[in-house]
Amino acid sequence: MDMASRLLVAGHVNSPALYWITGAILLTSWLYFSRGLSLKRRALADQRTKTPFRIGNVRVAKLSVYPIKSCRGCSVEELHYTPESFENDRKWGIIDAETHAILTARQVAKIVLITPQLRTDLSSLYGGELAISFPEGSECEAFSVPISPTPDILAGWEIITDAMINKQFQVDGYICRSLTAPADIPSTILSKYIGRSVHLLMKGPDPRACPPTGAFPELKASTKYQDGYPVHVASEESIIDFDSNVKKHAKEGENSRIGGLNYEHWSKAAVDIERFRPNIVFKGAGKPFAEDFWRQIVIGSEDNPASTMTLISKCARCMLPNVDPETGVRDAAVPFMILTKHRTKKDIYNPKKPCFGCYGMFGGSGTVRLGDPITVKEWADSDGV
Repeated sequence: MDMASRLLVAGHVNSPALYWITGAILLTSWLYFSRGLSLKRRALADQRTKTPFRIGNVRVAKLSVYPIKSCRGCSVEELHYTPESFENDRKWGIIDAETHAILTARQVAKIVLITPQLRTDLSSLYGGELAISFPEGSECEAFSVPISPTPDILAGWEIITDAMINKQFQVDGYICRSLTAPADIPSTILSKYIGRSVHLLMKGPDPRACPPTGAFPELKASTKYQDGYPVHVASEESIIDFDSNVKKHAKEGENSRIGGLNYEHWSKAAVDIERFRPNIVFKGAGKPFAEDFWRQIVIGSEDNPASTMTLISKCARCMLPNVDPETGVRDAAVPFMILTKHRTKKDIYNPKKPCFGCYGMFGGSGTVRLGDPITVKEWADSDGV
């Protein structure tokens, strides 16, 4: 029995006074509860921002943009960005002319051998051209399309509104045409190379919403033809650690119990981080997969919303990185089978999927350059991003 009830039973307090006493007790209880809740939230915030381990002098070691989805990337010294993506990253895709599915190396391994090159020209009405070439022996001629077609040019291009990414995202896009005759040369040459009727598609005006994540259930973000989110990052320390695991299992031979692993090849060969197609590769943390625990980082010397990147989830992996970006040959085991052995249960929202690298998005527009310093502004909790 609480104090108010005891006083009422004893006949010492009339009903109006009881209400005042009960209210005072409830208010006091609420204040104690609120204070406890506030302290708990503050402790959780401290846990997120407190440094769980020391890192070294982290910098941007490599920058890559992938103009056409699943095709070769371009290594650059600087990249301009918006919250939506890096400039011209995954702005184009190759679609099946009948199903309108955007093709990747999951379906067509040799697509990774198509080489796009951004030839920017600020004096041009359309910003320069995207030049596209093919491997030697393919008997496919190079061609080019404008990087940023004018409204007059776009008026003559067919727009598709039902293209699909991974059977998950419906996106729009323009079927690219050459500025020189014959205008349909992009579709003709790509169809010859792929072996089916396809088109080169340039992202249209409709935003493609990013799905929410466990950490950001109300995420408001959009991107182009990326699988998931605007930016993908990884680190040199992570690929070195992963490569050491590959070599260890290769040297174990049959004792590794990893089906399809080419023991002789992988006991000597190195795993190229290009298989994972990150936009930014960091170096200097001194610890593999340190990026898994960075909630917010500042890239460059100025701490402002535009230069702040929020890491919104780990990157769950599929079989696509098994395709060698240099040969277009799909490996039976590397990296997916090795990742499955070492990198599952890293994402509490996708515990069965192996992870490598993280997805992020910038808070504004700016430029990132090789050598830019990285400052961890906020750490994630013990589960990582």
